[in-house]
Amino acid sequence: MSLNSLNKSMRLNKYIAKSGECSRRQADEFVQGGSVTVNGVLELNPAYQVLDNDDVRFDGRRIELSHEFKTILLNKPMGYITTYSDPFKRKTVIDLINLKERLFPIGRLDKDTTGLLLLTNDGNLANTLMHPKNKIPRVYELVVDKPFQSWEKRKISKKIYIGQKEWGRADILEQKKHKGRTTVTMRLHQGKKREIRRIVYRMKKNLFSLKRIQFGPIHLDNTPEGAFRELSKTEIKLLKRL
Repeated sequence: MSLNSLNKSMRLNKYIAKSGECSRRQADEFVQGGSVTVNGVLELNPAYQVLDNDDVRFDGRRIELSHEFKTILLNKPMGYITTYSDPFKRKTVIDLINLKERLFPIGRLDKDTTGLLLLTNDGNLANTLMHPKNKIPRVYELVVDKPFQSWEKRKISKKIYIGQKEWGRADILEQKKHKGRTTVTMRLHQGKKREIRRIVYRMKKNLFSLKRIQFGPIHLDNTPEGAFRELSKTEIKLLKRL
C-alpha cells in the first residue's frame, strides 16, 4: 500500500499505526519521545503530514504501510512480560510467537497474570480497543483466600480508592468456594494498571492467581497455554463494532 494509492498525505501517528508498529496513541508517545525521523530529520510532531516518498524511520528502522493486517489470541503463561522487547533480556510474549509479521500487544498483562492477550499489526484496531473512552469490558478469573461479602461487592461495583489518586471499579459476576479458597469471576471496564491486584489488596484479601478469560466479545478458548491462534473474520468484525 502506498500513499499514492490513497491519493493523499497522512498524519505521522496514523502512518506509524498503519505500519503495524503500535497503536495511534502509542505512536504519539514514540514521536514525542524522539523515536521517529522523517527523511533523516527528527520529527516530534505526531500531526506531521507524511508524503508518499518520505523515508520514515522508527528507532532507525525504515517502516512502511502494512499490506495485510493480522490479529491473534495468545494464551499468555506466567513469567512473560507484555512488551515487544526488553532491555534486561527478560522473556517477552513476542518470544512465544513465530510469525513473519511484526505484531504488538493490545494492552498489557503483567508478568504474573496469565490468559487472553490480543496482539495485532492493525494500529487503528488497537487504538479503538485501548482507548479509555470505549470502556471495553475485560473479564478475569482470580483465586483468593476468602469470598467477597455483599457489602464488599457493592463497594467495588461503585468505586474504591486504589491508591496513587486513582479509583477502581469492578463487577463480581460469580464466586465458587473450593478447598478453602474462592474462585472469583470479575469484570473490569477500564483496566487501570494492576487494577484488580490493587482492589484485592484494598479489600484485605490474598490473591493466589489471576487470569484474563475475556476481552470484549473474545473469549479464551481451548488454546493451550503458551500457544496462539489467529482471530477469525467474524471475531475481527465483532471487535471493530466496539
